[in-house]
Amino acid sequence: MEAESSLQFAGVPDAFQRLWTPHRMAYVEGEEKPATQSSSDCPFCRAPSLSDEEGLIVHRGEHAFVLMNLFPYNSGHVLVCPYRHISLYPDISVDERNEIAALTVRAMEVLTTAVGAQGFNLGMNQGEVAGAGIAAHLHQHVVPRYKGDANFLPVIGQTKAVPQLIEDARQVLVKNWERV
Repeated sequence: MEAESSLQFAGVPDAFQRLWTPHRMAYVEGEEKPATQSSSDCPFCRAPSLSDEEGLIVHRGEHAFVLMNLFPYNSGHVLVCPYRHISLYPDISVDERNEIAALTVRAMEVLTTAVGAQGFNLGMNQGEVAGAGIAAHLHQHVVPRYKGDANFLPVIGQTKAVPQLIEDARQVLVKNWERV
């Protein structure tokens, strides 16, 4: 009897409908991740020192700010970050926590009114093993969702169709931030 190789089974559907994505190992193993252990190389620490346009900033608060995600999951995907370079939610101050929460609510209101978001994914990945791309600087994702926004492209083609340029999305949000 000939021994079977596990390679024969990769991609063969079973009751769990596994989708084999070996290309993700590069991310899991840390290739091409930004090295942001210190504030000197952190894009979230750098952004507030730039103009709003260059830093993709939508709104600046006292303890936190809102900026566009450079690699959005969807049109209008923003991040809410404290100015302080800190990695874990339990370590932020009460003022930072309150402003991050308030800015998250405000971002949701603006995205609902200005671009017609029909739902949201909110999240903070705490630590590299939890999926944080930039684990050293806390950030809250606010991802607007629209009916029919998910299709086969991300799964099959490793491609995400984002129909609006980041700067165009930023302009809409900035224009509506105080208005909504």
